Amino acid sequence: MSGEEFDRRVEEGEFLEHVTFVRQRSGTLLSEIERISEKGKACLLELEPTGAIAVRDRVPGSVTIFVDAPLAELERRLRERATESAGEIDERLELARKQQKLADEFHHVVENDDVMRAVDELEAIIDHELAGKLSAS
Repeated sequence: MSGEEFDRRVEEGEFLEHVTFVRQRSGTLLSEIERISEKGKACLLELEPTGAIAVRDRVPGSVTIFVDAPLAELERRLRERATESAGEIDERLELARKQQKLADEFHHVVENDDVMRAVDELEAIIDHELAGKLSAS
């Protein structure tokens, strides 16, 4: 959507959360959450930490998971991918340092030092949380 439409929708309260991340704007439309919920499905959102905290504070019963990678591993992955300049990588690493300070705000923290292990841990958390929600209803 255009920047003007994004601004209008923010002003009209159409977003559950919205952030600017490395010069890109993104957000989660409330209408999409409602559409998914009306089908009896749980929403799984991949958000930047500030967006996740906004959702946590706004949606009762929401569960937050902070996925953290050691900075050395993150740097290795970014350089190996070779899709960003050295300056952009430095910017991403600085942002990661700032974001890591928010980890204590989350219900769960998953260390993404080994991708397959992290995926297994994420799946276990999601299965556990969904099972708890189903048994409560």
